[in-house]
Amino acid sequence: MIPKKNAISLFFRVLPKNIFSGFVVSLIALPLGLGLAMASDAPPIAGIIAAIVGGLVVSFLGGSFVTIVGPGNGLVGVLLVAVTTLGLEGTYAAVICSGGLLLILGFLRMGKLANFFPSSAIQGMLAAIGLIILGKQFHVMLGNKISREGSIDYLLEMPGTIFAVFKYDNMALVYAAVAGILSLLIMAYYPKIRNKYLQLIPAPMWIVLLSIAFSYFMELVIQAPNPIHPEYMVAGIPEPAEVVSQIPSPDFSLVSGFPFWMSVLALTLIASIESLLSIKAVDKLDPDRRRSNVNKDLKALGLATVGSGFLGGINVVTVIARSSVNVNNGASNRSSNFFHALFLTVFIVLFSTQLTRIPLPALMAILVFTGYKLASPSTIRKIFNIGKEQLLIFFTTLVVTLYVDLIVGIIAGVVVTIIIHSFVAKSISLFFSNVQKPNVLMYKEMDSGSYYVSVKHFSSFLNFYKLKQKLDIIPEESDVVIDFSLCEFVDHTVMESLNSYQNVFAKRGGNFEVIGLDLHDTESEHPFALRRLIPGFQFIQKNLTKRQSTLKEVAEDYDLNYAFDSVEDVRFIEDFIFFRTKQIQRVYNQLFNDIASFRIFDLTFSEGAFIAREVVRTTMLHIELERDLPVFTLDREGFLEKVYAFAGFKDIPIDNHTDFSKRFYLLGEDEGSIKEFFTDDLVHFFESNPYYHIESNGHSLLLFGKERLAGIKEIKAMLDFGKRLKDVIDSEYFS
Repeated sequence: MIPKKNAISLFFRVLPKNIFSGFVVSLIALPLGLGLAMASDAPPIAGIIAAIVGGLVVSFLGGSFVTIVGPGNGLVGVLLVAVTTLGLEGTYAAVICSGGLLLILGFLRMGKLANFFPSSAIQGMLAAIGLIILGKQFHVMLGNKISREGSIDYLLEMPGTIFAVFKYDNMALVYAAVAGILSLLIMAYYPKIRNKYLQLIPAPMWIVLLSIAFSYFMELVIQAPNPIHPEYMVAGIPEPAEVVSQIPSPDFSLVSGFPFWMSVLALTLIASIESLLSIKAVDKLDPDRRRSNVNKDLKALGLATVGSGFLGGINVVTVIARSSVNVNNGASNRSSNFFHALFLTVFIVLFSTQLTRIPLPALMAILVFTGYKLASPSTIRKIFNIGKEQLLIFFTTLVVTLYVDLIVGIIAGVVVTIIIHSFVAKSISLFFSNVQKPNVLMYKEMDSGSYYVSVKHFSSFLNFYKLKQKLDIIPEESDVVIDFSLCEFVDHTVMESLNSYQNVFAKRGGNFEVIGLDLHDTESEHPFALRRLIPGFQFIQKNLTKRQSTLKEVAEDYDLNYAFDSVEDVRFIEDFIFFRTKQIQRVYNQLFNDIASFRIFDLTFSEGAFIAREVVRTTMLHIELERDLPVFTLDREGFLEKVYAFAGFKDIPIDNHTDFSKRFYLLGEDEGSIKEFFTDDLVHFFESNPYYHIESNGHSLLLFGKERLAGIKEIKAMLDFGKRLKDVIDSEYFS
């Protein structure tokens, strides 16, 4: 832990960077706050109030480090419905109640809420939100305010609005459309200009500055009124002196009605999901590699939302785009969030009059571009590449959200996901009976200090939190092996989440490896595709797992061949003592030399029978030698080996090597030949290297580390050990 004095000095040392990043973020937050509020049919100032209150509260009470809070894209559709059904004052009351629910979720430690939603359903929900924003604001962007019943109608009217632009007989509307189109072009193409000075001012702020400059140009130079139609100019921003007097009175009279609580629940659900997903995403960007306290953040967001609602603002959420800009501009702590709120306050106090010079189409162009990014064709293409079943989940959530509402949409996505999982698992009862099983075992391996996590049965979005709880307590600089070899089903959400862990561990100097998926079937070659264990499944070349692809690279590095498919002939290991009471099922993922005298491989075997039957998967190394060997078994001395001694199994001592005899347990019938074989060089080799279980069957050696599949680092270590062991034995034989 950093001493308090050092922490204070560090805070002031990085303060200039945080002030600067807060300023840059405020340049984006100003037009977005205005636009999102107006898109929600709320006063423009409501979005700015949410950003200011959120920034001030969360910067002091939050549990994240470099996130930025304010109004969010995801809430536009819900707020639109709320304003329509409850009125503006009733909506403020719903905002306050949703803030209270967020506060309760934080106290109940429900930060894991986002883990219970399938990834493709969340993507579908976000895409639907994007289309809702795009559909409604597209018409305003082109100077054509229309009123339709539902989101679908707004989308269907888009071609008509495009053609209507060419028929405008009012030039003021043409100028409004031109302002919108030019602003959209700035949003699309400005980021492609890679100039470090221009990039200091983000695209949305350029739109604001150019809009205000054009207004002053018309007024002072041309000495003519702004040619854009007055109905398409920003209005409703109070003077600083009027802000306090215009604070609304929330209307709680509708609190007993069903529509009120539907709005509250929808606001709470979307705000919590958007915030939690954003916090998780920003944690990956944090240069100091810290983990946010999401429950603490939920409390702060809830309190900020309550305050925002009472002051006439909308919901406060954590926002990914502004947070990313914050990190990219050098932010290192929550003070940047505070300064972003402070600069917004300064803008409103000093420049509120200038903001009314911004055309509405210009602000709506920012939102249209944002909506397009949420629902871009590339998102659909990505989902399709992961798997056709994910596309079904995605479109179900999207369509139901558009036709009904967000809550029903996300529920529909969850239900379809469960149905698909049950279908893939071939049994609904089997699926549900495994959902809540305690399926995660984790322990720290004392010899290496690495963590081994075994996942059994089913791993899906419904029980991923159990695996996540284990992973979250592992230091990111550690080595971790996640073994799914005993897991029959792994869904897309789990695969995507594990990839996030891999990225975080890689950034922090650790190693996070996923193994045990080589026997699982998958519909696509995408690394996040759903996987199902199929008995007797024959491998498909195009669907190599990430581990198999890495094994192929390791084989090339070590001048070995690689074969992923099963080996029919397993007689080369059947006569080892280890397999006398075990049944070999499959040998696969082989790395071997040209004559197969040296090979490392994955192996599946079973021991016991009926209800006592246990299937084990492990990685072994087999070395064929050019000489006869005594038959022996060498293992690390432990408690079990001491028990063997009581049972009559004699540990063979090696003369003049008492330390070796204490540390290793050596068994074999021909004691004389074994002592002759264990020369000084061979004994010293075993004493100075990692422990492995080693057996001889008289002409070859079999060795393995643990009765589980090995990670890539462990395979490399085993290969190196085996090659050096063979060299020592060969040098003794040929000398």
